[in-house]
Amino acid sequence: MNENRSVFALDGVTGMLIATVLLLSILAALTAWNIGVQNSNASNYYDIKDEQSIKMISTDNANHRIDVK
Repeated sequence: MNENRSVFALDGVTGMLIATVLLLSILAALTAWNIGVQNSNASNYYDIKDEQSIKMISTDNANHRIDVK
């Protein structure tokens, strides 16, 4: 029988707490990064030139966008 058991081993409560803290810190970092990206793109306005010549399926559609800063 295994007599070498501990509640605070890495496969016990301590490991669970380390994993939880690690996942929550990753979540916080990704949330902060997401807020930064949204704030930078919220003020990035653009205008569309020559709307009538835009085709439904075309790779040249990106050329109709003009950044207004």
